Amino acid sequence: MRRCRWAGRDRGSFTAELAAGLPALLVFLFVGLTAVDAVGTKGACLHAAREAAIAASRGADGWAVVRAVAPPGAKVSIDKDGQRVRVTVRAPVRALGARMPRLTVTATTVAAVEPGPEPFLPLAEAVVGGAGVSR
Repeated sequence: MRRCRWAGRDRGSFTAELAAGLPALLVFLFVGLTAVDAVGTKGACLHAAREAAIAASRGADGWAVVRAVAPPGAKVSIDKDGQRVRVTVRAPVRALGARMPRLTVTATTVAAVEPGPEPFLPLAEAVVGGAGVSR
């Protein structure tokens, strides 16, 4: 019986393919996880902007809503121009690599001012931290 000798020529090719493919797979995983976190942060910013705009347009404290629902480290601005309240929330995306540039997502919501008391807008801009809004 004769043995096939051609299989011996591929010896070590799996190791070489793994060494070339594993870093690419890790980069793909890193980019995917960062994208998922960016989408989640965008949703949190949109939720915070929407709730704060609704509260401020009704005359309530929009900053209390922002403190409750904005992602940590978010920069928030609430502006009233005429009959509209505009809330913008900007938050950094946590990237998995420490040396990677920071990504920032932004969400802006505009709400019409409802009749009644004036919107409560003590600040123009603030940063939401772990302990609340810092001025």
